[in-house]
Amino acid sequence: MYNVLEKFRALEAARTGETLEGPEKQIWQDGQIGRLKELHDEIDAAVAAAYGWPADLSEEDILSRLVALNRERALEEAAGRVRWLRPEYQNPAGGEVAATTKDADLSGEAAQSAALPDWPKSLPERIAAVRAALEEMGEASARQIAARYRGTGEKGVTPLLESLAALGQAEILEDGRYAA
Repeated sequence: MYNVLEKFRALEAARTGETLEGPEKQIWQDGQIGRLKELHDEIDAAVAAAYGWPADLSEEDILSRLVALNRERALEEAAGRVRWLRPEYQNPAGGEVAATTKDADLSGEAAQSAALPDWPKSLPERIAAVRAALEEMGEASARQIAARYRGTGEKGVTPLLESLAALGQAEILEDGRYAA
């Protein structure tokens, strides 16, 4: 069923006018693949909305955003901020997580930080880096962009995003994030 669904999506994306034929067409009809596609499209749209992302992102863009979000969360956890999925179960006492060097090493924060590129030295290079990151991510906060570099934080990125917005090269969204 999923092979037929993927072939249908490929034909749809190619826009050649080709359609499913033979056994694939029969599987499409018998397996109600059209309904399966609708359900997956609804799930994809709901997930994109939950992340605050456009619904039409490519798989590559989604992966890039998830990697950046994962990096941001790892840095937060290394600093002691944990976003509990089920706090009533995972942290019933509601206590804070203490950040320690041991915790940071175990979380891989040091290794991740070493893998990050350095924050550029010159202002033009910084502006170019922020602009490129924003274009790659589509929408992002200053914190999310800062998490992509070693040696800067939200305070170093925010004025650059504001400048890009003033120049019409970025848009400030209602939630305080920026769009390319």
